[in-house]
Amino acid sequence: MANGLGAVPIRVLIVEDNRDICANIAAYLEKHSYVLDFAYDGISAMHLALTNPFDVIVLDLMLPRMDGLSFCQKLRMDAEIATPILMLTARDTLDDKLKGFAAGADDYLIKPFELQELHARLQALYKRSHGKTDNLLTVGELTLNKSTLQVHRAGQRVDLNPAGMKLLQRLMEQAPSVVTRDALETLLWADERPDGDALRSHMYKLRQAIDRPFDSPLIHTVHRIGYRISEDA
Repeated sequence: MANGLGAVPIRVLIVEDNRDICANIAAYLEKHSYVLDFAYDGISAMHLALTNPFDVIVLDLMLPRMDGLSFCQKLRMDAEIATPILMLTARDTLDDKLKGFAAGADDYLIKPFELQELHARLQALYKRSHGKTDNLLTVGELTLNKSTLQVHRAGQRVDLNPAGMKLLQRLMEQAPSVVTRDALETLLWADERPDGDALRSHMYKLRQAIDRPFDSPLIHTVHRIGYRISEDA
């Protein structure tokens, strides 16, 4: 399964002393064509970071032998390595976050976390550091190119009408968050909404195109609120 950036493999160093967390991250990201290396303490992580060209580093703060803040500072100030760093930690106060960013972190994700969000943040850091645009939206095996308005799922072209394209783009831009019915109706009709439940009809057609030919649904109804698009039910 692609990582959302075509055939480009993203090489990530995971610095985390909890091996169960490492195993969960590996099981998820390796399905998305990431190349992963692991370090379970700060000293080992520093050796790997100095000797290998990683695209992103995922860094826990509470580490044996060298804590995450010290690792980050040494990598930035002493080694002058600018590899994007995503701090992954249970420390959730504003002061903790400010210390992390001051040490050189590029992003901050609080434990416990969703693997899908970690995946999205890694993609964003990679694209930002490589000067890539945000024209390609990705949710699992589904992609939408905002420049060409081409949609593919699992490598198959998906054709949508203009309303379906608008709805899908808004859902993917805000994935995995819920988009309210009101927001989707405003997107399609502004203040001139039709009578009846026209949105339901458009969502039905969108689901027929995006989900029906495949094994698992990506579009989910959130009862009485709206819709979301996600690999997770």
